[in-house]
Amino acid sequence: MVKTFKVKSWADFQDKLFYDTHDDRIDRFRSPYIYRGLNNAQDSLTTSLHRLGGESSKLERHLLRNFKKYAHSSELPGNNIWNWIALAQHHGLPTRLLDWTYSPLVAAHFALTELDSFQNDGVIWALNYVNLNKYLPDKLKIVIEKERSNTFTAEMLLDACSTIDDLEKLSNDPYLLFLEPPSLDDRIVNQYALFSLMSNPVTQLQDWLPKDKFYYFKIIIPKELKWEFRDKLDQANITERVLKPGLDGLSQWLKRHYSSKS
Repeated sequence: MVKTFKVKSWADFQDKLFYDTHDDRIDRFRSPYIYRGLNNAQDSLTTSLHRLGGESSKLERHLLRNFKKYAHSSELPGNNIWNWIALAQHHGLPTRLLDWTYSPLVAAHFALTELDSFQNDGVIWALNYVNLNKYLPDKLKIVIEKERSNTFTAEMLLDACSTIDDLEKLSNDPYLLFLEPPSLDDRIVNQYALFSLMSNPVTQLQDWLPKDKFYYFKIIIPKELKWEFRDKLDQANITERVLKPGLDGLSQWLKRHYSSKS
């Protein structure tokens, strides 16, 4: 069973958002978790590629090939496959990546964006990405240990895997890694974003996660508290206007802000 907190108040919510974030080694609050908010607590950690249906491995190859063919490469800071797949995910192409954030408040925002889902409980997933690195193949462990990092940049990952197919060749068993995207725009920077990806496009994160509760937990946001939490996040300036800079984000924030509760 997943360790689950169903919060009872705004104060309880704040407490659970920062659950288990104290690092005793340095006596500082430095969270080993990353967070993902979903509007409906029944939604699972499945990728946009998987939700397309069909054979994920074949679809991924076609999608990435055509994206690279038609996209403007000038948007990329470096012409390698990991920057390409990060760019594709960022612009809505179905990929094996999942979006996460280092900020629990940003995750809370994304669990409270769809007013049509306010009749359902929301959820925030938290993964201990530091501890989950123990499942990496040795070749990838060497890369992050050399850099004293817990995540990969595109350049770091390229040292071990020059193609996306190389990931699967490093281990007979599926594994998970975490990729920090380049700062493609203010949206990625403001959302404090990173991606998770499995070593193959078929295995889904929720099916792969170890059974040990030590690696993850989730926070349930009861539907009856959603309006209160949403309004308080807005007052704290955790809104689309900030997290999605530009006219689209501004319009989304204003539309929601002036929507009737009924």
